[in-house]
Amino acid sequence: MTNKSAKRQKVTARDVATRAGVSKWTVSRAFIPGASISEKARENVLAIAQELGYRPNLLARGLSQKRTHIIGIAIDELKNPHSMLMLDEVTRQLQNRGYMALLLNITGNNYYSVMSLADQLQVDGILFLATALTPEFVAIAVEMHDIPLVQVSRNTEGQEIDVVNVDDYQAGRVIARLLTDEGHQRFGYMAGPRGEEGHLQRKQGFRDELHAQGFSLKLELSTEHYDRYLSYRLIKQYLLETPASDRIDALFCENDVLALGAMEALRDAADRPAFAVVGFDDIDEAAAPGWQLTTYSQRLDLLMEEALNRLISGKSDPDGDWKKGELRIRQSHRKP
Repeated sequence: MTNKSAKRQKVTARDVATRAGVSKWTVSRAFIPGASISEKARENVLAIAQELGYRPNLLARGLSQKRTHIIGIAIDELKNPHSMLMLDEVTRQLQNRGYMALLLNITGNNYYSVMSLADQLQVDGILFLATALTPEFVAIAVEMHDIPLVQVSRNTEGQEIDVVNVDDYQAGRVIARLLTDEGHQRFGYMAGPRGEEGHLQRKQGFRDELHAQGFSLKLELSTEHYDRYLSYRLIKQYLLETPASDRIDALFCENDVLALGAMEALRDAADRPAFAVVGFDDIDEAAAPGWQLTTYSQRLDLLMEEALNRLISGKSDPDGDWKKGELRIRQSHRKP
């Protein structure tokens, strides 16, 4: 049998221990910072381990220490660009902390099987990224895991899950003031799926600020999914059914995907109508020269830092800057 075809044998801690003339437990301690072992013995073990190509089994060590350094990331709406931004940010921060992410795609009704996998791998915590949590799903999560559970970018109130989210109510008020300061007078709001459960505060803040300034919410639309085409079709229908004199001046969309669909419908309409559009999330496409969408950034870097602090170290900063978010002013909120 040639060397190329021979199966390579995995080097074990026992192999290193035999070569170094120490116990297997001494080998394990050599890879643990601060463990009780002399510096000379540590250097000897590490040198032999490098020579043999040995790598410690971190998962097995984590299980023995009741900590795996794995965080479950539960997410749905994977086609939503904002979901990808969240996933990119949280995995980067986890890696910087020496943790690994276990992706749990909970699109559909596969809650139990997905959570069972996380349970078997003994994750140290579960982070829910803007997921719509049904009571059934929450019950499964709480029942199966005696670990921290944190929800990011969605309001799941009254549940046994910690929530880290921007102040949606104040964000809604900020957007309303932006539009009224611009001189708009007739306003609409477009919600996504389960908008009343997920982003009620955002819409309520928008409505309350309008009322405070003597205006009202003239139009409320909703889509079954955060889908650009559904938003496009909804606005096309609205334009066909509504005389130009009765149309709104400005539309606040629950997220940027819906906002871009609305703007596309305005561009494609035969009579070239125009009204202001504002989104939420600040996805990459919002800043594209062809759109210049005014939107609201949730500052995912700050949100994820706060969420991981709660999951990993149990620390929280209830009044931190992570609650504020930032308005991204471009051109789409302007009067035509």
